[in-house]
Amino acid sequence: METRQFNVTGMSCAACSSRVEKAVCALRGVSAAEVNLLTNSLKATFDEGVLGVEDIERAVEDAGYGASEKGFAGRGRTAAATAPEADAEAAAEAVRVRLIWSFALLAPLMWLSMGPMAGLPVPVMLTGAQGAPMMAFTQFLLTLPIVLLNRRYFTGGLRALVNRAPNMDSLIAVGSGTALLFGVYVIYRLLAAQAAGDEAALHHFAHSLYFEGAATIVTLISLGKFFEARAKRRTTEAVTALMKLAPPTALVVRDGAEVRIGTDEVASGDIVVVKTGETVPVDGVILEGTALLNESALTGESLPVTRGPGEAVTGATLLAAGAFRMRATRVGDDTVLAGIIRLVEEATASKAPVARLADKVSGVFVPVVMTIALVTGLVWYWIGGDLEFALNAAVSVLVISCPCALGLATPTAVMVGMGRGASLGVLFKSAEALEVFSGLRTVVFDKTGTLTEGRPVVTKVAAAVPGLETVVMLVAAALEKPSEHPLAQAVLAEAEARGLPAQEVDEFEQIPGGGLRGLMSGTPVAAGNARLMETLGLEVPEALSALALAEASQGATPLFIASAGSVIGIIAVADRVRPESRAAVSALRGRGLRVVMLTGDNRRTAEAVGARLGIAPEDIVADVRPAEKASHVKALQADGPCAMVGDGVNDAPALAQADAGVAVGGGTDAARASADVVLMRDSPEGVVGAVDLSRAVMRNIRQNLFWAFAYNVIGIPIAAGVLYPMFGLLLNPMIAAAAMSMSSVSVVTNALRLRFFKAPVLVSDSGTDGASTTGSSMMEKVIHIEGMHCGHCTAAVEKALRALPGVESAVADLEKKEARVKAAAGVSDVMLSAVVTGVGFKVTGIDTL
Repeated sequence: METRQFNVTGMSCAACSSRVEKAVCALRGVSAAEVNLLTNSLKATFDEGVLGVEDIERAVEDAGYGASEKGFAGRGRTAAATAPEADAEAAAEAVRVRLIWSFALLAPLMWLSMGPMAGLPVPVMLTGAQGAPMMAFTQFLLTLPIVLLNRRYFTGGLRALVNRAPNMDSLIAVGSGTALLFGVYVIYRLLAAQAAGDEAALHHFAHSLYFEGAATIVTLISLGKFFEARAKRRTTEAVTALMKLAPPTALVVRDGAEVRIGTDEVASGDIVVVKTGETVPVDGVILEGTALLNESALTGESLPVTRGPGEAVTGATLLAAGAFRMRATRVGDDTVLAGIIRLVEEATASKAPVARLADKVSGVFVPVVMTIALVTGLVWYWIGGDLEFALNAAVSVLVISCPCALGLATPTAVMVGMGRGASLGVLFKSAEALEVFSGLRTVVFDKTGTLTEGRPVVTKVAAAVPGLETVVMLVAAALEKPSEHPLAQAVLAEAEARGLPAQEVDEFEQIPGGGLRGLMSGTPVAAGNARLMETLGLEVPEALSALALAEASQGATPLFIASAGSVIGIIAVADRVRPESRAAVSALRGRGLRVVMLTGDNRRTAEAVGARLGIAPEDIVADVRPAEKASHVKALQADGPCAMVGDGVNDAPALAQADAGVAVGGGTDAARASADVVLMRDSPEGVVGAVDLSRAVMRNIRQNLFWAFAYNVIGIPIAAGVLYPMFGLLLNPMIAAAAMSMSSVSVVTNALRLRFFKAPVLVSDSGTDGASTTGSSMMEKVIHIEGMHCGHCTAAVEKALRALPGVESAVADLEKKEARVKAAAGVSDVMLSAVVTGVGFKVTGIDTL
């Protein structure tokens, strides 16, 4: 099955979109077809072995509309030229020109038709009974160009009638056309009365002209279309902004010289130069230089990130500081930005299940309205015998009916909502996913890499003899250097952060299920669990044993370090909980959702992590093998719609099983492909934003649908004259036309409120693990210290502080007896004080600048 998108021309209302859908779905080999009235697009899924693109285009044309396959906005063309905003702008401009001329001609027409009643002067030759035929013919001449200017309503509407698929244009054509033809009929009656010298008939028919009604109807409808087109343009602003993120040119190295070329011309493997203030043109890997990149346009993250040689950079991100050379790895359609645009385009072309009722109504709406109008006219003529009154009521029913509002209610909200979500780093793959997400009952999180950072870090270093922590780290680093275990990488990273080189070991041996051992400068050393220490016949000091038990209860893995036949210390390693995870879990529970953690870790570790996150033990599913995740999600679905949040290949089946799968930004391609929602950031707080956005969009859609249905349910009976016997209330066709136009505008305007949606601001629990917080905002602090007497003292303080994870810089001042530190927000005063105290000095106070 192949899915393609098409541009469709000639649609004016929900009846049109319903007609196109039915025509395409009737084709053999088509499994699904969805039409978006807002973007005038069609998404069709069909079997290429049965029919082709030409067959679908022909079916749409046979239904009375135009169709052509839609090209993706990123395919080697300037984004601005293909932006949906350009189509909306062109449509608004065309209506504006038509509107200006219509009002210019409508002004004298209204003067002649309404002027005498208001006491305004008119030419004498057009007054009185004898001037009535000339007055009527003059009004006809002024009306005719207005009708010709707005002939699209008549040509499109009558063509739809011939094709037995009446639409909004049909209602306008019949309503305005009836008033126009009745006016022509009146001209003949006036001429006949004048020839017969029948002044009574001249007087009667002189007040039965409806030319101004016919002209005003199409003019006011065009005014509404103008406002609607302008509003539609604003609904595409978010998508257009994404398209314009990529710079038009790029600076590349060709034959040893820097040459500026179009971004479309950059090829994979090219060396691209990016300087401060420029936007990265394509995706690639930094070869040399450093970069402070603002990625907020793609991820919604306001804090810039630092990138260096060997690290990947994404196109459309802004280089706030630095300069670098990169090798282009993904260009054109393969860039992350192109993927986002493609995803948003496909998603906004889809249809939410909540729109099905509107679709069903739209399919029969216009024929029903035309029947109601005919019955209204016949009933009033039969009751009162007044043709003009009956005609007035029938035309009002035709004109006030608004299938447009029904057709725009859902796609406008979906378009604006998904565009806003994209700007916040939340990508919904379909409108159905958006609706499902709004009704979730349970959110299931994978632990590793989703709630946690997915990489172990050292959280504790303790020595049996205080002051030997450095020795403990040196021994551990030497043993872990030859190992490929994830815990080894954590120990080596910590040693590097402390400025400790990893020494070589001899006779290295890896003991399965136990740990490591070898010889360091001829001394036997070992690192591993308590079972290894027992195997080696080493006694663990009681204090270290208690500390190891405490660390294990917190979800960490304690490693015992031994040297020269005795245990000298422990190193605790843990997969650190993301600083924003606890706030995200709390926020979701505050929104009435059950939060479940799914992990392959043992029960004790899982409950320790769950306790830090605020997840109850009964909502923790531990010891789960990858193949079992999907079955656990299926069991949770019995309580209602369930979302699964994950990042790995092993999460893909569970993501597919869930009612709504969510893949975090750093997840694998398999996870992204299986998910219904993609978060551009590696943060669970994006799930909270997705829930709030989906609920806001669905609330907006329900408001729009309510207004669209209520407007027609109330307006049509009033126009038909239901209230006339009791209150004498009967709508003028011109008022009905204005009301009809404003109903569509109101629906689009209501959807535009979603542009101001703001993602919830969560307070990160950055101190959860007593360690630094990756990505946290930096803070400057002044530590007041007693006991520093010389340069060696300041050097010791600086070295100790800089070794603390999360500290970016530390400068000690001997004269001021202080140290100025720049550190992540997760580095607490207690941690800073402990470090300084640990190297033999006294902290008298800490000030935050």
